[in-house]
Amino acid sequence: MTYDKAAVQTILDQALADGRTSLSAPEAKQVADAYGIPTPGEGLATTAEGAAGLAAEIGFPVVLKIVSPDILHKTDAGGVVVGVDSAEGAVKAFDQIISNAKAYQADADITGVQVQKMLVTGGDVQEVIVGAVTDQTFGKVVAFGLGGVLVEVLKDITFRLAPLSADEARSMIDGISAHEMLDGVRGAKPVDKDAVADLVQRVSDLVTDFPQFAEVDLNPVLAGPDGATAVDFRIIVDAEAGKPVERYSQEEILTAMTRIMKPRAVAVIGASNETGKIGNSVMKNLVNGGYQGDIYPINPKGGEVLGLKAFPSITDVPGDVDVAVFAVPAKFVAGALEQCGEKGVAGAILIPSGFAETGEQELQDEVVAIARKHNVRILGPNIYGYYYLPESLCATFCTPYDVRGSVALSSQSGGIGMAILGFSRSSRMGVSAIVGVGNKADIDEDDLLTFFENDDNTNLIAMHLEDLKDGRAFAETASRVSKKKPVVVLKAGRTDMGARAASSHTGALAGNDKVYDDILRQSGVVRAPGLNEMLQYARGIPLLPTPKGENVVIITGAGGSGVLLSDACVDNGLQLMSMPADLDEAFKKFIPPFGASGNPVDITGGEPPSTYRNTIALGLSDDRIHALILGYWHTIVTPPMVFAKLVAEVVEEYRAKGIDKPVVASLSGDVEVEEASQYLFDHGVVAYPYTTETPVQVLGAKYRWARNAGPLGYQGRSDGPPPTARHSVR
Repeated sequence: MTYDKAAVQTILDQALADGRTSLSAPEAKQVADAYGIPTPGEGLATTAEGAAGLAAEIGFPVVLKIVSPDILHKTDAGGVVVGVDSAEGAVKAFDQIISNAKAYQADADITGVQVQKMLVTGGDVQEVIVGAVTDQTFGKVVAFGLGGVLVEVLKDITFRLAPLSADEARSMIDGISAHEMLDGVRGAKPVDKDAVADLVQRVSDLVTDFPQFAEVDLNPVLAGPDGATAVDFRIIVDAEAGKPVERYSQEEILTAMTRIMKPRAVAVIGASNETGKIGNSVMKNLVNGGYQGDIYPINPKGGEVLGLKAFPSITDVPGDVDVAVFAVPAKFVAGALEQCGEKGVAGAILIPSGFAETGEQELQDEVVAIARKHNVRILGPNIYGYYYLPESLCATFCTPYDVRGSVALSSQSGGIGMAILGFSRSSRMGVSAIVGVGNKADIDEDDLLTFFENDDNTNLIAMHLEDLKDGRAFAETASRVSKKKPVVVLKAGRTDMGARAASSHTGALAGNDKVYDDILRQSGVVRAPGLNEMLQYARGIPLLPTPKGENVVIITGAGGSGVLLSDACVDNGLQLMSMPADLDEAFKKFIPPFGASGNPVDITGGEPPSTYRNTIALGLSDDRIHALILGYWHTIVTPPMVFAKLVAEVVEEYRAKGIDKPVVASLSGDVEVEEASQYLFDHGVVAYPYTTETPVQVLGAKYRWARNAGPLGYQGRSDGPPPTARHSVR
């Protein structure tokens, strides 16, 4: 696309020089023309007679609108008259608008009245809204939705980070809930979606090229079979909106984070021999956790702590120190941090509270300034510490953890961090790291993502967060990382009340949740609706192989479970395969006459183990089926552990043949199904007792990652596979 950027720059420069916060309607029209955004024919009238002449030249009917830098909301000021169909009407409308504007704001600077061709609405034409805003978390964000009352009442609108690709722009059109209205309903012709997507992309390019355009609002846009036209174009100007955000380079982040996560030496500021003190707990975890690097207790009294020589100051330590863990009150942090900077420490782990979360923003700012002066990265403050198990590093005052695995987890809250720890232990989920970020005065989620992206010990990253300090940096990093490793996010503050709680908890301002939801999806992130789901995704997703297609088949021993599992598939965006006739006949060979083939395949509850084995084997062997959901019902004929062992055996048998499909299971029955579910998990099959929802949620999460990250080829869409694929056989 070719744009007249010089013309736009001239308009912007003049607006900034005038100290204005918005462009006039004629200026907005010139910007639209420069970026190829279709608008109706129009002109500016400064007299009633001029308005009549312009109206006749443009062609009736016309709309007249006040043009004033002091009046942004024209309708509120009585500054809009529609349906003017004669020269006399134009004169009358002009006088009425000027009178209303002066009554609304007597000292308003009135440039004139815009005379604009009135476009026909209704029938084949749909009213939509296209815009862009400067979000405090994500920066430039583009919005699209149905216009009029629908966007106000239903809030059916979708968001993406600018700049947009053509595929991303088109995904916005198909991403609203009511997108079928644009396909033509009740005999109406479909809207030209390509034209609408083109307009969306042009707006994205405009705010990317000119970030000082803080808001761009095309409302309404009239979209029909022959294209899309922006009827009203409003642009808000703010010089501050164009200022770049200072960020560390990827190389700088990785260098610092590697020293922090894999330190050769750790100092504990405030180390103590007194049981119950944080400095004592941190020392015990480092020593007893098996960390093999050097440990330096720092205590003004010197002596020894847990048998290790203590130093009055970190500057007295003879060797290099990579990490300093702070276990002193907040008021002592700044002085000790200065000494850490002099020592060349890479990371300061600030466990103490008493900073921004309690209103002490100035103290936190002071500490950050000291850290930046010395190029020290800060984790925290107000955290429980962190764990990195490949190094046997347990730099925390909480309980130790030693079950190693490939899942890295982080939390903004200490309480959530301990929930992560407890779940990991009880479910035997191995982790590579657990990290508290607290106030995120410096290190935040995109720093962690950069490290874990390059960490061979980590295959999945799961994060609890209440806000994002730099949402754009996170989104850009997550977009890159999620193509290699699944990134799961639990964003707290989804509701208005939750957002208020998040704000009071960390001093963070929670953003619009719909913006978060859409941009996290755009970035390939799998969003978890709650804490349990985040933890279950973290546990289950790594076990599931990446699906090679969309066709899911349910095999169940209970019809009721089959119905619930089917509902769960719909809820989680999974496609139940339409069973082809030959495969239907093949399943019938293994199930009783009173069973049901189709999908779900209901083998009934009284069947022996061989029926489960044969139907599961058929599902794994047929390459048209891409994933299996198993529904088990506890019977004496096929006890839970018998079922679990046969499933594990047949799945492993086909894996040995090179056939590895996602298999999840729901087990209903007496308490023995708990042991059976754990057995299946231990053998690489995601299984849960007493629930039909959770196994399907985990499978759905794996599919969302595969679609967003690219293996299934739908990363350009916001809603999964193309609609034409949802009920097809592939």
